[in-house]
Amino acid sequence: MRILQILPELHVGGVETGTVDLSRYLVEHGHQSFVVSNGGDLVSDLEKTGGKHFKLPVHKKNLWTAIYSIKKLKEIFVEEKIDLVHVRSRVPGWIAYWACRKTGTPFLTTCHGHYSKHLFSRVMGWSKFVIVPSQVIGQHMIQDFGVSSESIRCIPRSVDLRKFNIPHKSISGGSEYVVSIVGRITPLKGHEYFLKSMARVVRHFPYIKIWIIGDAPAKKQSYKEGLVALTRRLGLSDHVEFLGNRRDIPELLSKTDVLVLSTVTQESFGRVIVEAQAAGVPVVATKVGGVVEIIDHEKTGLLVLPRHPEEMADAVVRLLENKELSAQFVANAKQKILSNYTLEHMASQTLEVYDELLKKINILVIKISAIGDVILATPSLRALREKYPFAKIYCLVGRQAREILQRCPYIDELIVYDTKDKNRGWWGIWKLARKLRKYKLDKTIDFQNNRKSHLLAFLSFCPQRYGYKNKKWGHLLSNGILDDDGPMPAVAHQFRILREIGISPQNQFLELWPSKEDQREVKELLQGQWVNEDAQLVGIHLAASERWATKSWGLEYIAQLCDMLAAQNIRTVITGSEKDIPLMQRLSKITKAKPVDCVGKTSVLQLAALIKRCCVYIAPDSAPLHIAAAVRTPFIALFGPTDPARHMPPAKEFRMLFQRVECAPCYQGQCPIHTHVCMEKITPDQVLEEVEQLMQIRARL
Repeated sequence: MRILQILPELHVGGVETGTVDLSRYLVEHGHQSFVVSNGGDLVSDLEKTGGKHFKLPVHKKNLWTAIYSIKKLKEIFVEEKIDLVHVRSRVPGWIAYWACRKTGTPFLTTCHGHYSKHLFSRVMGWSKFVIVPSQVIGQHMIQDFGVSSESIRCIPRSVDLRKFNIPHKSISGGSEYVVSIVGRITPLKGHEYFLKSMARVVRHFPYIKIWIIGDAPAKKQSYKEGLVALTRRLGLSDHVEFLGNRRDIPELLSKTDVLVLSTVTQESFGRVIVEAQAAGVPVVATKVGGVVEIIDHEKTGLLVLPRHPEEMADAVVRLLENKELSAQFVANAKQKILSNYTLEHMASQTLEVYDELLKKINILVIKISAIGDVILATPSLRALREKYPFAKIYCLVGRQAREILQRCPYIDELIVYDTKDKNRGWWGIWKLARKLRKYKLDKTIDFQNNRKSHLLAFLSFCPQRYGYKNKKWGHLLSNGILDDDGPMPAVAHQFRILREIGISPQNQFLELWPSKEDQREVKELLQGQWVNEDAQLVGIHLAASERWATKSWGLEYIAQLCDMLAAQNIRTVITGSEKDIPLMQRLSKITKAKPVDCVGKTSVLQLAALIKRCCVYIAPDSAPLHIAAAVRTPFIALFGPTDPARHMPPAKEFRMLFQRVECAPCYQGQCPIHTHVCMEKITPDQVLEEVEQLMQIRARL
């Protein structure tokens, strides 16, 4: 793999040291390591171990500098063929996020701090996986930044034991001890409370040395000056040494008798703790954040309350006075380090996350229209799963059609677009888009191709958005194609989009997944109307939707066909929705036969089980026609106002009746000339002839 880490600078510090350590591990294990920062003392260490450094001003909170860095970062991604970007701080996070969106490079973050709940910090939760050094930070990202718990990967920071394998001086009974604190000099690190505690420790050990290792950032120099003044007021000037930033931390720790961490805020981890323990130094630390996961109180160290110098002083004195207790703490801590905090442990787990990120793709299929159109999307869903067996595939459907895909084996989760309730209007679209962003989508495939679907894909912040670049806001797609091949069947129309992703599906057949419970319900429904299991059944769908009254076949024709079939000892099953119940009542009055009334009595998947039970099914251009194709029941499609070349579902055994008249296809819900001639020209005799042929074929099979 070609991994790029990005952070503000490479000066001495826990995050910076961890970056260099991981880079060395990557190189040693056959990967290529790149780091982008504003430079620093550790650049030479990075390059000595085989890493490559690029200097960019990614530490500056300046819009124009950020735009410049985004441009340069994109060039680096392309030139170095970067496989994955690992972000370790917020300003570089924003820069890397936009560069990754432009290039499609996978993006990963590690949260090294307890970030304030602010828009600026949110970018650290936008990656598909978020690495945290402790459970405390993991909970913080979940509760305060809305990161899914499934996205959290807890990988504690590590210590390179080879660096700290320096013999430690024995804790003797003498009076000259060294107590150290290591870290940036800022108010969050609690140096003032540390100094106040040391004033109490000096009363017990008048010859003690106190080392403050680390320096203040440029903006915190006044705080450091205040600490120097506090040192004088406490009478500690002869004991305290401000050593500044040091690169010989292992050597300094080897001469330290107790390390103190006095942080007053939620510490994300506390790397210096495990470094001290690896060097054989007992630790006193404040009970904050991830520190409590490192130190087991009274077993591997001592925990004290923050801002309590008296308690801190008592703990330090206790360790200095009791060398056996200190030695036991050190031994226990080293065992815990070997189990949890080695460089091998951290780096190998990080590599596993890299592998997982590169393999895992989140795909959203958008098909929010009617039931029949959603059924027509099943071949595309099947093709996507075959292409991406390890991907997370989501499908955005309308409320009416969600039942269709509830048991679909090709998708991982259904997302319902409820246009009549919670997703109603523009505010509803915005709320749905916010929900979609949490899925960290890599690709959206828009089979709906209207304004709302294109807008939702855009607002999901998905970098790769596929669909047709039409006049319905198609410019919002990142990978839009022109719909210029003329009319074609719906499945083939969808396959054109899939070919843009490198998928060339061949199998166009539809699928549905009625359950055993659905089949049982249908069996009981038929038995309730005295239908034997061996009875020959022909299904007839009573009417198309109210919006498409022109698609419906005449009620008188249906009655005649029922009587013709009854004369051949074939029972007809009439299907339809609840709105068709009055039509069914009229049909019962004008037919001599006794058709099986299933109108308004089935769910969608129960209807699929019912149609599967039929020898032949007859329907106009409507959802039940697609259901028949999906369950492999031979069907007769009745077309009039719509073009069968565009709307005929793919199937093997079917007949299509379409009388070519001058005005058809008109795509009108109401007949413009009020004759309904296109459907009236399809006679019961013609349909019966096709039924007989299909039943003969089925009998031979």
